[in-house]
Amino acid sequence: MNAAPAFCAIDFGTSNSAVAVPDGARGMRLVDLEPGQRTMPTAVFYFSEGAHDADGPPRAFGRAAVKAYIEGHEGRLMRSMKSILGSPLIDQTTDVGGGRGAKYSDIVAGYLKRLRRLAGEPTRVVLGRPVFFVDGEPARDATAQAQLEACARAVGFTDVHFQYEPIAAAFDFEQQATQEQIVLVADIGGGTSDFSIVRVGPERMQRLARRDDILASHGIHIAGTDFDRHIELAGLLQAFGYRSTGPSGREVPSGIYFDLSTWHLINTCYAPLRVAEWRGMKSWFGDVRHHARLMTVLEERLGHELAARAEGAKIDISGGADTTVDLGHIERGLVLPLSEKTAVDALRADLDRIISTAHETVAQAGLRAEQIDALYFTGGSTGLRLLVDGMAAGFPQARRVTGDRFASVATGLGLHAQRLFGTA
Repeated sequence: MNAAPAFCAIDFGTSNSAVAVPDGARGMRLVDLEPGQRTMPTAVFYFSEGAHDADGPPRAFGRAAVKAYIEGHEGRLMRSMKSILGSPLIDQTTDVGGGRGAKYSDIVAGYLKRLRRLAGEPTRVVLGRPVFFVDGEPARDATAQAQLEACARAVGFTDVHFQYEPIAAAFDFEQQATQEQIVLVADIGGGTSDFSIVRVGPERMQRLARRDDILASHGIHIAGTDFDRHIELAGLLQAFGYRSTGPSGREVPSGIYFDLSTWHLINTCYAPLRVAEWRGMKSWFGDVRHHARLMTVLEERLGHELAARAEGAKIDISGGADTTVDLGHIERGLVLPLSEKTAVDALRADLDRIISTAHETVAQAGLRAEQIDALYFTGGSTGLRLLVDGMAAGFPQARRVTGDRFASVATGLGLHAQRLFGTA
């Protein structure tokens, strides 16, 4: 039997997570979190039925969690758990089906416990964190890190360290550096867009103290889940009554649509009183088909599936092509077109803010755009061509490099963990 690893590194992402562990003389390796998969969706499905075991209530994780939801098992799907950190929700209890409740902190801890077990149950960990959990609120940002550390300690980690995710990605990029250079790392994932400017080079790789090489770090709480929400609102939910007006000329209230397009709020749309309220609002709709579709989503609890279709549409148009979204599970024959122009218009404000944040990071480092040698893109949302091309246009002299969108951060966190713990 192999001895348990002494330490690990965890990239606990908004959309996906990954884990690195020591691999003998070869350094670090990424763990298969599911068969043949080095990354796992940050998702938990709580089953309404089934007995508790030593690990807690009956649950499925990752792809199995999403599959349980899609197959129609009774229960509650939890995603985007990282977005709860830093908010009062962390100490609140939410309904997970079957008359059961779970604290949000226990949901986060349960997922970390799963990752720790898959890593071989080490006691020391480097956890990735965004540059800002919460934009512009240092106290809440510090609270978010403290909450994540508390969850990690609750599941058996006794030595917990943090590293900024874009800096970890810079360490991954550094493995291919043949000379000293300044790299702007763009780590754009599901919840945040983070940037770091780091001086890298083969002679710097083995240094544990790299503070002087970190020239600036900055970020904004806008990323992939925001893209999904805007695409769902602009491209899908208008067929359900969003921004429509009724016979009286009043606009249909928009709150339900904002909640339906926000993962951690979708479940609130299914509250019996809320469903009953919207059932009685048919007269508000100029097109009764819109009301019928909305009620199907609410009564059959199809909000998460609708959000998943929006995410799939974003992926389809990421290369610059129009697509269609099949919603036949809501209404027979319902297929909605989604053009690249609609997506661009829906995302333009977010893309502009992200690109502006990249340039602000350069300014904070006291540099000019032409002094950046390379742009290193990582994170799931860097698959969006509109974003990558728009950012690269502001740094025409920089070499564009694309890392493993889902594993670069975990790889870099592993390198940092090895330097931190490897000689301990």
